[in-house]
Parts: sequence; structure tokens; C-alpha cells
Amino acid sequence: MSLADKIFIENMTDILSNGYRDDELEVRPKWEDGTPAHTIKKFGVVNRYDLRKEFPILTLRKTNFRAAVDEILWIWQKKSNNIHDLNSHIWDSWADESGSIGKAYGYQLAQKHVYKEGEFDQVDRVLFDLKNNPQSRRILTNIYNFADLHEMNLYPCAYSMTFNVSGKILNGILNQRSNDMLVANNWNVVQYAVLLKMFAQVSGLEAGELIHVISDAHIYDRHIPVVEKVLQNPVYEAPKLIMNPDVKDFYKFTVDDFELVDYNYTLLGQKLPVAI
Repeated sequence: MSLADKIFIENMTDILSNGYRDDELEVRPKWEDGTPAHTIKKFGVVNRYDLRKEFPILTLRKTNFRAAVDEILWIWQKKSNNIHDLNSHIWDSWADESGSIGKAYGYQLAQKHVYKEGEFDQVDRVLFDLKNNPQSRRILTNIYNFADLHEMNLYPCAYSMTFNVSGKILNGILNQRSNDMLVANNWNVVQYAVLLKMFAQVSGLEAGELIHVISDAHIYDRHIPVVEKVLQNPVYEAPKLIMNPDVKDFYKFTVDDFELVDYNYTLLGQKLPVAI
């Protein structure tokens, strides 16, 4: 069993057994048919993944690795807020007629600010500090910009990434205000594990721990039977992630520079409804 499977099983079992249900409350999300999308949730979930030991992808069910990497490159490398720059359709429900999701995600990372060392956007500031000020305790990003929230089609869920270097080990903390645990939990873990490994490689460091902090970890009501089924699936050992070692520039990475070796999994076998 992979560590990602073990953590996922523990999280889901705890939420189903001990979570708080919001059935009696008015909720913002709706299903496609207009029915309120209620949840059962736990507050303040913290998970730790040591990337030196294994790559944290689920085997209980398939996580679409290439699509997850494509999206993280869309946000952090392309710094785009337009779905026409993305190769999947996961953001279609939040895009306007031009393809924009508003001043969200990649848009925020692309905004430049002036420092004593020069002008940087958030991504380039991280890359600069990892190479030039690795001892800094100020290496972080934050895309939850209150001034622009009214122009975002969806408020950022995974909103902050903090990087910390110990010797030659790069660790990171992903802060997430809200997480649809069945649809997006492992998707986000995979993405930010890959991001940490990319940043480490181009900075001459080794990726260490990824800590995932979730404020509201929830399972939607219509997902509960699926979760119960998934928890009965067989589990396998974690696959090995192979990265192209020749890429030394973060902006040169492509989806084809990553390969999962011996990835065994169970297909979900159905399309999941997503609350909007």
C-alpha cells in the first residue's frame, strides 16, 4: 500500500465516521440539476508526504497524472487564467465566453512587484530566492488577493505555497481553504509534489516533505456511495516518478518530461458529478 493510499483511507474514514454534516444549512454549491450540494466535513486536516520515499499518487483509484501536471504548468509556468491554454476541460464551468476564469490562479502569480533585488512576479521571486537566498524564511506565494476576489470566477482553493530549505532539502507547505476530497484531494497532492520536485531540480536541491494543510476537507453527499466503494478497492505499491534530469530551467518543463513507472491502479468506472 502506498502512503498516499493510507492517508486517503484514514482521511475518508474519519470524515465519514466523525464529520460534520451541513444538511440543514443553506449552501452555495449546487449540482447540475440545481439541487443544493451538501457535504460532510472535517476541519483542519494536515497530511505529510515525504517525496524522498515515494511519489504520493493514489492506487485505490486512478489519478490522471498527465492532466494534473498540465494544469499545474498552466497555473505556475504559463501563469494563465484562460482555459484555451489548458489541455483539459476541468475549468470549463468557471470560464466566460472568452475562456477567462477572471483574475484568479495564474493571473495572480504573474503580477509583478518591486523588491530591492529587482522586479519579480511571485514564481520568479521563489526561483530567485531558492538559488540566491535559500536560508530565507520568506519564500512563499499567495494568490488569495482580496482586492481581486470580486473579479475571480472561483476563489482560489489551494491558495498558498510556502517553501523552506534545510541544507540541500526543499520542503513545502500547501495551504488549501477547501478540498473536495474525492475529486481533488490526490489531484492537488500530485500537482504540488511535482511542483516541489521541479523547483528542487532547477535550484540544485532535493525535494523533501510536502505538507498539505486543508481547512475544510469535505465529501459531497452524492459522492458518499462512490467513496465507500473506492475504499474497498485493492491497493498497490506507489509507482516511481521519473523526471527528465536535463531540464534546468523551470520554464522548459513539459508534461512529456515526467513518467510514472509501474503505476497500478483501479479505474473509477464512472463520471463524478462536480458541484458548482
